[in-house]
Amino acid sequence: MTDRIDARLIDTINHHQPVRITPAQAGGPIHTRSFFGRWRTARLIGTGGLLLLFFGTAWLNWNGRQAVLWDLAGRKFHIFGATYWPQDFILLSALLIIAAFGLFFITVLAGRVWCGYACPQSVWTWMFMWAEKVSEGDRGQRIKLDAAPWSLQKLIRRGAKHLLWLAISLATATAFVGYFTPVRELTSDLLSLEPGLGAAFWLACFTLATYINAGWLREQICLHMCPYSRFQSVMIDSDTLTVAYDSARGENRGPRRKDSLPRETGLGDCIDCTVCVQVCPTGIDIRDGLQLNCIGCGACADACDSIMDKMGYARGLVRYTSERALAGGRTRWLRPRLLGYAGVLLVMIGALIWALAERPLLSLNVTRDRGLYTRTVDGDIENSYSLKIINKAQDSRRLLITLENPGAFHLQGPRALTLQPGEIRDVLLSVSLPASTRLTEVAPLRFKVVDADDPDNQVQTQSTFLVPQAL
Repeated sequence: MTDRIDARLIDTINHHQPVRITPAQAGGPIHTRSFFGRWRTARLIGTGGLLLLFFGTAWLNWNGRQAVLWDLAGRKFHIFGATYWPQDFILLSALLIIAAFGLFFITVLAGRVWCGYACPQSVWTWMFMWAEKVSEGDRGQRIKLDAAPWSLQKLIRRGAKHLLWLAISLATATAFVGYFTPVRELTSDLLSLEPGLGAAFWLACFTLATYINAGWLREQICLHMCPYSRFQSVMIDSDTLTVAYDSARGENRGPRRKDSLPRETGLGDCIDCTVCVQVCPTGIDIRDGLQLNCIGCGACADACDSIMDKMGYARGLVRYTSERALAGGRTRWLRPRLLGYAGVLLVMIGALIWALAERPLLSLNVTRDRGLYTRTVDGDIENSYSLKIINKAQDSRRLLITLENPGAFHLQGPRALTLQPGEIRDVLLSVSLPASTRLTEVAPLRFKVVDADDPDNQVQTQSTFLVPQAL
């Protein structure tokens, strides 16, 4: 135990105060206590919306198909009325970059509020903790159950907990895989115990991953595997809102009668009840100051407010505040770094919206035949090409194939075609050049596909035309 004692504990020894090891320092399982409060309510509303979005969106239909579906076999991604193809993955990259900058902005503004309120690891951990409470009871009952010898009652309670965990994990895996394969067919096959081999494999993988991460690893993911906790400390500043303990008001801490006033006892407002530690999902003591392990969930603030209410003291001994405000100053909301992130974020969001609005509904890829060239019976030079055309629109399109600035070139092959919504068509054609035309060895050539009903909907692709050197 000696190697677990840190500088704070040594200080408490020197001041003849009781030595306490937090659950995180003890290294055992963390059993959290039930609590209520405004931050818990806010988290329940927020996570409830996110869970509804995650579990419900896959079940929405749009024009006879699943509204949101990543069709890996068809290499296309449906989002309501839009269909995206591998050529559009640059938009996904832009979306991920925007999400990263959004996280930076939130971190500078309010610390690790993402971790405490919206991170899937935290959300599912809270759900698994609820399952623990339902099956094994509140904190004190779970601690006693851990220490009790194995019995039929303990086996039933533990079995019920793990069954709930597995049920949540399987529901999570089904919802997730349902975004990559039609969720109605997947659920029907699962209920009839006839899922395909591929679907069964991925369901098992994601069920196991959810069960292990939210049930067994929990806070260890946040503390040791997630990189965000490591770099978030360099992003916050003295004006960042974090969950903090007001030591100037709380110290010296100590127990006292409910009707006693702090000034009469020579103590601060903190009664040292450790409820703030008991509700912490990562098992830390917020009174030790800003820590790497704090996920900013506000559980300790809710717990402390409830104790302050019972004691008749003002709320806010533990609260969301900034280091500057704790020191007696005023939090600065308009500061260069925060404004910089906000500005970049707005520009990138605007650029993404513009890119989505201006995204061409046609895709064209041109591949020249591997051969050099051929000569026709008339002596003309001919190159062969393969055009892959994709109709990204949600309705059929009549398309025209032309050459941009054809000059002496002649296009031979299909010139008009109709593509159904989402259809991919491979078109073989050739381009010829009269033998009398003199060109260099390689000539640029640009193919163009135009929507006959909407000329503004067009796409062009550059290629080359090979001719003999002596021509």
